[in-house]
Amino acid sequence: MNTPITAVEDLDGAITHTTESFTKSVLDLNPRVAVFDCDGTLWSGDSGSGFMRWSMESGLLSRNNSDWMDARHRSYLRREVDEYTICAEMVQIYKGLSEQEVRAAAREYFQLHIEKNIFAELRALVEKLHKRGTEIWAVSSTNNWVVEEGVTRFGITPDHVIAGTVRVNNGIITEEVLNVPTGDGKAESLRRVGRATPDAVFGNSVHDAAMLAIAKQAYAVNPTEALLQIASESGWNVYQPVAVAAR
Repeated sequence: MNTPITAVEDLDGAITHTTESFTKSVLDLNPRVAVFDCDGTLWSGDSGSGFMRWSMESGLLSRNNSDWMDARHRSYLRREVDEYTICAEMVQIYKGLSEQEVRAAAREYFQLHIEKNIFAELRALVEKLHKRGTEIWAVSSTNNWVVEEGVTRFGITPDHVIAGTVRVNNGIITEEVLNVPTGDGKAESLRRVGRATPDAVFGNSVHDAAMLAIAKQAYAVNPTEALLQIASESGWNVYQPVAVAAR
């Protein structure tokens, strides 16, 4: 099914795509390096905040930690806490737990709540890119346990994942932040691994704009309103996944 983009037809500058033209555009580019955001780009929904809530409800987090995190997230929604800080705290909150336990929880959470939301055409596209020998990276501010679990469905290995990360000592999670790639931090994280100018970058929100800007070809997938505006001004490609367009 080739669903046309209707939400952005009137935006000057953006290059809107059907499923067929989106896939063809990427494959014609024949990217050597392709970079994908995860939440909202490879699948719908926010697996970061979703896993946080699930951790509270399942008892993975203590009552005190759950209450504190809930209050902090409410402050974030009121714009009293910035994006970097809340993303860091959503990884730090697991301090003191065994990483093995948290990875097992992330696996269960993703299977139950996120796997069904994977965009089929993005999964198919990544598979085609793998077959062509494209080097594929996943970059997300969500914790690395959830991201690494999720992107196994796309054949992306942990050494090609850049995500919210804290130090783990002797199998126990600490609160020492190693990386929180959001906003400019996504582009900077790619520079640190020697991928300063990827051939293709895919993202869905303003927090992806910095890494979209360093791409030779940028693709706004399932874009938020704010990213649509940037895409229009920048002449980026825009694609709305079939599952979203059908809603």
